[in-house]
Amino acid sequence: MAKITYIEHDGTEHAIDVKPGLSVMEGAVKNNVPGIDADCGGACACATCHVYVDDAWVAKTGEKTAMEESMLDFAEGVEANSRLSCQIKVTDDLNGLIVRLPESQH
Repeated sequence: MAKITYIEHDGTEHAIDVKPGLSVMEGAVKNNVPGIDADCGGACACATCHVYVDDAWVAKTGEKTAMEESMLDFAEGVEANSRLSCQIKVTDDLNGLIVRLPESQH
């Protein structure tokens, strides 16, 4: 299991053990983390699972695909560390990952 900390815009933290192989989005949805709606169910067809990856973890979460970049065009408040959480696969190497949710997703 990898412990992932989801931080809502208001600072509320949710530290959750997520099984490797799931996505960061699936970990949030299965544990009712508010602010990650995942309207498309993880198909990279919306931007309702937008998160900011903590700077210390950006390199470890992998590169954005062209499709992910395209979907992020529909998200509000996109930053250099913005990712769609459905596109980040959980591995043991992500134990301790911190993601923050944008204000627009509360």
